[in-house]
Amino acid sequence: PDMETEWYNFDALNIPKDHPARDLWDTFYLKNGLLLRTHTSPVQVRYMEKNNPPLRIIVPGNVFRHEATDSSHEFQLYQVEGLMVDKKVSVANFKAIIGEFFRRFFRNDIKFRLRPDYFPFTEPSFDIGISCLVCGGKGCLVCKGTGWVEMAGAGMVHPNVFKNAGLIPNPPAGGWQGWAFGFGLDRLAMMKYKINDIRLFRSGDLRFLNQF
Repeated sequence: PDMETEWYNFDALNIPKDHPARDLWDTFYLKNGLLLRTHTSPVQVRYMEKNNPPLRIIVPGNVFRHEATDSSHEFQLYQVEGLMVDKKVSVANFKAIIGEFFRRFFRNDIKFRLRPDYFPFTEPSFDIGISCLVCGGKGCLVCKGTGWVEMAGAGMVHPNVFKNAGLIPNPPAGGWQGWAFGFGLDRLAMMKYKINDIRLFRSGDLRFLNQF
């Protein structure tokens, strides 16, 4: 759901109250005690609570963040969550799947990288970046002159997330492991069609929107 509880948006994802990581998400809080979800990751716990592994899901949806907008950031974006849970899941397995996805989506081999990052609900965590297709990796406003654009946050599902969903983590103990990612669909479209401003998608400008 677009409106979410603090439990699913934060606590169940290993982000308890007063955890400094809550500052990573600029949250819209509502008067009824709910909030506008800041990422699609809550669906991980909701799905694992009601379904037995092995699991493989893709779930798209809106997310909201109280932040300043620029050519590559919006306060509302469309994200897609991916989750795979099984007994033999690894980062190498994840990297191979992401590489194949990029090849099929962009219909070409593109440069991509996984860099260490921090998310409380994954361990290890990393961000997925690709060489900027708007400028060909030369540097522009979209990639902020770096030649790279962050496309997703990802990592191996943290054991505490499994526990909060009622599953036993750690394969040696007969439990489960998995990986998850959250891709920004707006950024994927930006790179595929070489659009230099993410705000155009919600601008209401029919001259732009009618191209799609």
